[in-house]
Amino acid sequence: MSNGGEVYVSGAGEPVAKRAAGAPGRSSAEIRRDIELQREQLGRSVDALRGRVSELTNWRRQVREHRQELIVGAAVVGFAVGGLMALRRRR
Repeated sequence: MSNGGEVYVSGAGEPVAKRAAGAPGRSSAEIRRDIELQREQLGRSVDALRGRVSELTNWRRQVREHRQELIVGAAVVGFAVGGLMALRRRR
């Protein structure tokens, strides 16, 4: 994505490469430099994503952080199941 025709920005909003607005072509050195910058950015993004996925899929941590919600949810499910069982026994 271009920002004013001068700075190319990654999906994360970080500058990736600079190029003069309206430049008809780039040298092979400029292209290689841009590719290397994008590889570095991609590497950082993958590392950040890997860390975030690991954090979100750690069920022990999720239980620890959301203990109150889990207890309330378990109580609601328990009452619902108990209520349904009581209704079925009356029939």
